[in-house]
Amino acid sequence: MSSDDVTRRAFMRTAGGATAAAGAATATAGTAAAQEEEPAWPSEASGGNIGSYADARGESEVTVEVGAGDDGLAFDPTLLWVDTGTTVTWEWTGNGGGHNVVTVDGPAELDSGDPVDEEGETYEVELGDDAVGITHYHCVPHDAVGMHGGIAVGEDIETESSGGGGGGSNAVFVPQGARALGVATFIAMVSTLGLAFVFMKYGGTITREE
Repeated sequence: MSSDDVTRRAFMRTAGGATAAAGAATATAGTAAAQEEEPAWPSEASGGNIGSYADARGESEVTVEVGAGDDGLAFDPTLLWVDTGTTVTWEWTGNGGGHNVVTVDGPAELDSGDPVDEEGETYEVELGDDAVGITHYHCVPHDAVGMHGGIAVGEDIETESSGGGGGGSNAVFVPQGARALGVATFIAMVSTLGLAFVFMKYGGTITREE
C-alpha cells in the first residue's frame, strides 16, 4: 500500500469524524432551540398588538406600558411571564386615548377601573399565589382593535415550544448561543469537506519515522 493511500485513508477518517462531530453539535443546538418554552398563551392574548414577549422571572418588579406602539393601542410587553409575588405596574403612555386593564379570563383579577388617558397613570398589582397560571386581559374600549395582553405567573403552568404561536408570529425563536454554534458548525463542515475534496483530487504524502 502506498503512502498516498495511507494518507488519504487517515485524512478521510479524520474528516469523517470532524463532520460527524459537527453534525452532532448542530443537532444539539437545534434541540436546545426547540426546547425553549413559553406559556401556552390564549390565542387572543398572543395575537395582541405588537406581540412582544418578556420572560421576567427572577425580577421582583416589572413595568408594562399601556398605550404602546405607533398608534398607542397595545400593551408592551404584550405577553409577560413572572414569578409568584412579583409586582407588575401598568404605566400609561398617554397615547391612543383612554385605556384600562381588565381580566378577560384567568386567575389574576385585574381591573384598573374606568379608562384613563393621562400619561404617567399607573396600576400596580402584586401577583400572589391566587394569580398562578395564565391570565388573558384587555383594554375594554379597544378590545375590537386588538389591545390584548397575557400574563403568566409562577412555574406550574402549561407551556409550549416558543414557535407555537406566542407573540403572534410563526417564527421560531433560536437563542443567540444556538445560532452562533450553528453558524460555526456549518463553517467547520464546509471547510472539512472542501479540504477533503482538495486532498482526494491532488493527493498528499506523510513522513513516517522508522
